[in-house]
Amino acid sequence: MDVTLRPVREADLDLFEQHTDGPDGTGPLQWFGYRSFHAMRRDFADNGLLSPEGGRFTIEADGAPAGTVSWHQSAWGPLPTSWCWTIGIAVFPGYRGKGIGTQAQRQLAAYLFAHTRAERVQASTDVANIAEQRALSRAGFEREGLIRRAQWREGRWHDQLLYSVLRPQDDA
Repeated sequence: MDVTLRPVREADLDLFEQHTDGPDGTGPLQWFGYRSFHAMRRDFADNGLLSPEGGRFTIEADGAPAGTVSWHQSAWGPLPTSWCWTIGIAVFPGYRGKGIGTQAQRQLAAYLFAHTRAERVQASTDVANIAEQRALSRAGFEREGLIRRAQWREGRWHDQLLYSVLRPQDDA
């Protein structure tokens, strides 16, 4: 399957809302309750969901929208010197289990290293999300450790696993 990332188009917003507006679309490990999409639509109108602090792309598989990837700044110290990107992904239900998430996350990390000064790209996933753990590993991310009780979902706290990939070093 040919997987590419592209800037979000206005028509994609309806698809994002449709596929994340309930537990059937997100899956049980990403359902955090109903949310307003007004901020996403406002940000799209303001900046196309691309800003210096983060952004969002549409994942296309064989030319059809198949999900979305996003990134935002995180810090491990003072923001001017110790920031990295944290990425997220949502693959639409009909496209899961086909390697699309692996390809999209690999492409997003490469894009962020090519177009920003970040040294690190990181992602977290639920300890029960074996498919995403495999996708991150196949995309070149290394598992770094357990983040205890980091995510509130379905009335209780859930542990997360932290993964990262570092900027490739020049061989020159």
